[in-house]
Amino acid sequence: MIDTLRLTAEDAAGLLKRKEVSSEELTRAYRASIAERDPELHAYLHVTESADGDGVPIALKDVITTKGVPTTAASRILEGYVPVFDSTVAACCKDAGLPLLGKTNLDEFAMGSSTENSGFGPTRNPWDPERVPGGSSGGSAAAVAGGLAPWALGSDTGGSIKQPASLCGLVGLRPTYGTVSRYGIVAFASSLDQVGPLTKTVRDSALLMQVISGADPRDSTTVELPQPIELPEAEDLRGLRIGIPRELNEAEGMEPGVKQSVDAAIRLAEELGAEVGETRLPRSVEFGLACYYLIAPAEASANLARYDGVRFGHRAQVDGDLTELYERTRWEGFGDEPKRRIMLGTYALSAGYYEAYYGQAQKVRTVIKDEFAAAFRDFDLLVSPTSPTVAFRLGEKAENPLAMYLSDVLTIPPNMAGLPGLSIPCGLSEGLPVGLQLIGPQFSENALFRAGHALERAFAFDYVPERLR
Repeated sequence: MIDTLRLTAEDAAGLLKRKEVSSEELTRAYRASIAERDPELHAYLHVTESADGDGVPIALKDVITTKGVPTTAASRILEGYVPVFDSTVAACCKDAGLPLLGKTNLDEFAMGSSTENSGFGPTRNPWDPERVPGGSSGGSAAAVAGGLAPWALGSDTGGSIKQPASLCGLVGLRPTYGTVSRYGIVAFASSLDQVGPLTKTVRDSALLMQVISGADPRDSTTVELPQPIELPEAEDLRGLRIGIPRELNEAEGMEPGVKQSVDAAIRLAEELGAEVGETRLPRSVEFGLACYYLIAPAEASANLARYDGVRFGHRAQVDGDLTELYERTRWEGFGDEPKRRIMLGTYALSAGYYEAYYGQAQKVRTVIKDEFAAAFRDFDLLVSPTSPTVAFRLGEKAENPLAMYLSDVLTIPPNMAGLPGLSIPCGLSEGLPVGLQLIGPQFSENALFRAGHALERAFAFDYVPERLR
């Protein structure tokens, strides 16, 4: 009998290599777990009935285009859309022999921090079904944490991999911008979107990055990593300089239990041999959130203009007038959060306001990038909490968009600079997982994996939700 709750992707690959199980048997075991637990969690929007491949099965966030399998971005405007091509990352997974388990739930068009904005209903956290799994990749996180997939891909714009990883007790990597192709990914904010892994362990994350990373001729923003992704082996942090940005570690609204867990993790890093010191990121934290909520909605307003009822997806029933077709299709198809961000972005790009808002935000973004670069002259990595809180209750922030936006206050600044970040679980607060965010300079994925692996071994965190053990 296969214990899908405890089985890591690396362990599953070992079972396959030793021929103790077949890929088909693994896939059947996960489908059985989906049938048993997903009615409660709602991690999946679509479960495949058959899948090709001889490797470890995988779940994909439903912004990742998959040939012959519905791709909806959790929006009613794309309900029933079945692509005729694969995204690059989906093709990479196929080429690696990873059978597709299904497509996971998310905040509509990846806009949110709780997976409550899905057009098809919220996902629930496997640690406590009355709480959110984070977002927007909450479906992928819940699938892995709940034993419904050994690993999954999500996408991260402002924190949509790292934050759900934190809330669900998982490892989540947002890679350096440009190291993973965006071809075939349903776009939110093109200068920020990045696909990455959600896994149980750091080594699983490295294994999946080996599959999906690399330059793609169909995405001109991609580059090859200067060094191949390596599986981490280190058990200590000797020779590593770790910076503690005061502003990221003392952010307003941080729960005491979160701070205690992260402070303990920093002390442990010192015990493992790291050189730890304080640094400052005052402008990045002060202006990061405002900068993000000008740039991301502006880019979203342009990207979502393609949903017009003409080419694909939902089409409103109207008589004759093309403008009315556009208006009715978008009114019926988009949920409240995409409408809110489209309006914000359209205003920021409108005549007379472009330079005052979008143009100014781009200048601030350069300031943020420079401030991080200055910090990395003294330190190899920076650390902070991933989320200022543990998983909050369903509905707790649904009526207050500003409170929801603050869920990403710690993950947004490095994202604005295009930097990689790794979230690993570092303890519990109120019986719920706390995430530790490791931030590195561009192309430092191997350093992040090394540090994350050493800390992960020292934490000995049990990634199986307590109520499912």
